Amino acid sequence: MINAGELKKGLTIELDGELYSVVDYTHNKTGRGGAVVRLKLRSLVQGYTVEKTFPASEKFRRVYLEHRKVQYLYRDDDTFNFMDVENFEQTALSAEHIGDDVNYLKENMIVDLLKHDEQPLAIELPITVELEVTETEPGFKGDTATGGNKPAIVETGLKVLVPLFVNTGDVIRVDTRTGEYLERV
Repeated sequence: MINAGELKKGLTIELDGELYSVVDYTHNKTGRGGAVVRLKLRSLVQGYTVEKTFPASEKFRRVYLEHRKVQYLYRDDDTFNFMDVENFEQTALSAEHIGDDVNYLKENMIVDLLKHDEQPLAIELPITVELEVTETEPGFKGDTATGGNKPAIVETGLKVLVPLFVNTGDVIRVDTRTGEYLERV
């Protein structure tokens, strides 16, 4: 069991017989009443997101998932295909299981496949990925790293705010947790 105060993003808990990943967590202390915990949870089986509020004294059953290194092979409509790097076993996940992580997936990328009782549930991306900028406005001479930002579209279709000196064709490092530009590679 885990206390509400010990929850953090990325943990997996069981609630009403279903597995959820904690997407967002806020702890609110009101003036008179007791503290409450507001959770944004993503169902690992169904793929939907739900927001729930609990008293801060609530306890949850923590679930430990098996992590397997897999290579992303290809996308077939709404199905994403992965191959285990150790035993070459292939696994398919639906778009609901992938969620917003699709914005960071590139072919041949190594990710963690999360399983519970041999049932594939979701993937876990590396903290950063390198993506090529496919479309952005041109930079101008004299632009500096602190001079502002402009929108750019990377090879996966994700929109990222980048510094003015980044051009089409540049490879940038993006934080998969926030979707923010980190640096030019």
